[in-house]
Amino acid sequence: MLGAPVWSSVRQGLSRGLSRNMGGWASGEGKKVDITGIYPPVTTPFTATAEVDYGKLEENLHKLSTFPFRGAVGGICALANVLGAQVCQLERLCRTGQWEDAQKLQHRLIEPNTAVTRRFGIPGLKKTMDWFGYYGGPCRAPLQELSPAEEEALRTDFTSNGWL
Repeated sequence: MLGAPVWSSVRQGLSRGLSRNMGGWASGEGKKVDITGIYPPVTTPFTATAEVDYGKLEENLHKLSTFPFRGAVGGICALANVLGAQVCQLERLCRTGQWEDAQKLQHRLIEPNTAVTRRFGIPGLKKTMDWFGYYGGPCRAPLQELSPAEEEALRTDFTSNGWL
């Protein structure tokens, strides 16, 4: 999670605009955004004549391969409606550097997350909320309730990973 100083810098920079006419970052003026800790520092893999410097490219690839969040693409926000404690546990494991446990947990969360986002969407999320004791409720038009076959497939996505 990014700290307030980083977001504050981003917000201020974006509110000024990024064009040369606005006197923002493009002109070199204004507050700089500190992204230290978000991405590893890398150097450009190109020479002054736009040739690829394979030594620098290899160095960059090595740095990126050691970055602990490689493969992470975002949050499991919809899934937190039904497996909130597990999503919070995943964050705690990452923050404390327990990468193997975090990876195991994330792999167990991927299939259910895909089910309640891409595969079955809102009707799937509502159904799982009902299963976990929350109020998912009926779908509003134009969304349709899950068919019995879809409901069974959704249940399989959660039971095969030990959540139901």
